[in-house]
Amino acid sequence: MNDAVDKPMLAVPAAAADSKAARRRKRNALMKNWELYVLISPVLAYFFIFHYLPMYGVQIAFKDFIAVKGITDSPWVGLKHFQRFFDSYYAWRLIRNTVGISLFQLAVGFPIPIVLAILMNELRSVRFRKTVQTVTYAPHFLSAVVLVGMMMAFLSPRNGLLNQLIVTFGGEPIAFFSEAGWFKTLYVLSDVWQNAGWASIIYMAALAGIDQQLYEAAVVDGANKFRKIIHITLPSLMPTAIVLLILNVGQLMSVGFEKVFLMQNDLNREASEVISTYVYTQGLLGAQYSFSAAVGLFNSLVNFFMLISVNHLSKKVSQTGLW
Repeated sequence: MNDAVDKPMLAVPAAAADSKAARRRKRNALMKNWELYVLISPVLAYFFIFHYLPMYGVQIAFKDFIAVKGITDSPWVGLKHFQRFFDSYYAWRLIRNTVGISLFQLAVGFPIPIVLAILMNELRSVRFRKTVQTVTYAPHFLSAVVLVGMMMAFLSPRNGLLNQLIVTFGGEPIAFFSEAGWFKTLYVLSDVWQNAGWASIIYMAALAGIDQQLYEAAVVDGANKFRKIIHITLPSLMPTAIVLLILNVGQLMSVGFEKVFLMQNDLNREASEVISTYVYTQGLLGAQYSFSAAVGLFNSLVNFFMLISVNHLSKKVSQTGLW
């Protein structure tokens, strides 16, 4: 009888001692790596201050925001602004343009960095490889303003280099920036030119981690370069490519604002008006803060659910995911 009473009484101090020891281990680990936590603290502070704290203001999407009353005292209106957006003439055109540009960009821009990384990895001349890397990386550091200015100069119907070539071969000049049909092509191809080299860096890092003995064994088996790429290089790149694909699909509704806005004009607006530019014109220029917040919230929710869905599908199919 006494043993049965004593065992629970002994279990409580033992559990408390284990908990205290666990806290001590965590504290020691924290003190041991305090430099790393200090190093990452500015990044955490940035995301907390500029990405999480502003989420408090999302509630104005469900209110008629009045500046003098503030966010808290503005009246609730429920889903009024969402209904107004979906009932508007522009809603489906905005969604179509945004999704169309994103899918086009994904289809063209996603595989090119992989191909570029593989081709650079196959180069044996170190000097030539560094030259190619520099040439392909450099456009990434151009601002959107400079890039669009260059495009306007090269594609000008009067004295642009491309139109001069078209005229030389007997064609008629094309007003690329005035014709809505050219907008998506110009946007996507210029994005590929600007970012393909930079995006290939992560694939180059993945290629550097491939065990060279696999290639040596393939040579012994009589495999040529093409078969080594198909059976060794591409499978080794798949986990990295899948993770980046998930991230890209998670930004399906997030077409870059700056370049679209700079390329946009009244003649191509039918194809160039996307959700981000619409939120800008309605929210900042039109002072319709609640309505623009509702449109922006819808955009973010679609991205969120796309990210969750694609990650879940990837985990089931390939056992690779973000978490």
